[in-house]
Amino acid sequence: METSRTQRVGELIKEEISDIIHKELKDPRIGFVTITGVDVTPDLRIAKVYISVLGNREQKERTLSGLQSSSGFIRKVLSKRIKMKHFPELRFVFDPSIEAAMRIEKVIARLRKKEQKKEE
Repeated sequence: METSRTQRVGELIKEEISDIIHKELKDPRIGFVTITGVDVTPDLRIAKVYISVLGNREQKERTLSGLQSSSGFIRKVLSKRIKMKHFPELRFVFDPSIEAAMRIEKVIARLRKKEQKKEE
């Protein structure tokens, strides 16, 4: 259950991680990544960072690996930017909603195409 406090912390972490990834990380494994959300546990010990990555499965896995390897650095930079007594452990995971939405769009496009052929 999210509280307004965990939501605020999650949003702040999301913004800062996006900035760090795009401006400070130099890991060549990390491709074009978007932080889609951050869920923070009520005790603020763990932050699950949802990501979306453009590319094939291999590129996505390399990006995830690069982010996991960089989590200590990201956490260190975050702890300097966001003042908290204990900074949460970062866990990067793929956001399945983007790919699901793309699959739904493809199905809808096919159905529309079939409807157009029926009308002709």
